[in-house]
Amino acid sequence: MTENKQGVALVVGATGIVGQALGTQLVAAGWQTYGLSRSGGSPVDGMTPVAADLLDPAALDEALSGVDPELVFVTAWMKKDTEAENIEVNSATVRNVLAATGPKGSVRHAALMTGLKHYLGPFDSYATGDMPDTPFHEYEERLDSPNFYYAQEDELFAAAATHGFGWSVHRAHSIFGYATGNAMNMALTLSVYAEICRETNAPFVFPGSETQWNGLTDVSDSDLVAEQMIWAATDPQGRDEAFNIVNGDVFRWRWLWPQIADVFGVEPVGFEGSPRPLDDRMGEAAAIWRTIAERHHLAEADVDRLASWWHTDGDLGRNIECLTDMTKSRMAGFLGFRSTVDSFADKVERYRASNVLPRR
Repeated sequence: MTENKQGVALVVGATGIVGQALGTQLVAAGWQTYGLSRSGGSPVDGMTPVAADLLDPAALDEALSGVDPELVFVTAWMKKDTEAENIEVNSATVRNVLAATGPKGSVRHAALMTGLKHYLGPFDSYATGDMPDTPFHEYEERLDSPNFYYAQEDELFAAAATHGFGWSVHRAHSIFGYATGNAMNMALTLSVYAEICRETNAPFVFPGSETQWNGLTDVSDSDLVAEQMIWAATDPQGRDEAFNIVNGDVFRWRWLWPQIADVFGVEPVGFEGSPRPLDDRMGEAAAIWRTIAERHHLAEADVDRLASWWHTDGDLGRNIECLTDMTKSRMAGFLGFRSTVDSFADKVERYRASNVLPRR
């Protein structure tokens, strides 16, 4: 048991890609850390698991009855078929968590992770309507369309005003991260795709648009996202603010793609004529991955628990430049950054070490 040097923190979505990074960092810093998830899984040593359905207020109250957190980190979300359903479900999760914790009087700060759909629009009209020019800035007005991120923010603002705690919102781009049992991760999706290409002697074909291949972009390292969320929750400069969070460098996929291919020993092929989405080409992926997993005795044989083809297709298929400004965060005092190349390599090595990817 880690000695409690700080206080009590609650991570909502503890098995997720940023939730696991938060849990690891909070435990290491001496926080008594509770990890809330539907499964009650505990992927981080030293984090106390809490199992509850975020859509069941009574179950949440009971599960958190003995937990009086000073810091609350909300990283969980659920994808539904329509944006109306996304709004209904994902606003309820934030509302229910803060209703279960806010009245205790212990909460000093609640941090919410969202993303660039704040600027790009919801899944129903993703990157197709009127949008602000890049790089995206936190002061941009909300788009004139329903968006579950806006609904989540409104629940956060309302609870903070009612219970008197501080808040912060953290808008990440595509995430490179390490998490087991979580597929919403471009780094792992591309790694699995590369391993399948290696297994089948197929070229490593860029699946996205010409704009993404040639244009400038950025991504977010999950550890960096967690660092910023903890900073905002514990530094007065982070109180009652929304912050973008990306690595701080920019790149073109035509530059990064061959470097990823080199990590896996596959042949890179760039954009040629039109996008070639992974979701259309990975029909045999499940069977191929089972073969790879059996040969290398991997920890997970179900490719759907590792890769999210549609999610990566969405990010790489956009026909607009996508860059994020970090000036506000830097001026407030958060100076963290990552090299994107090193970030990807770090995640691959961690997946290999934990037997999620074959060791090379």
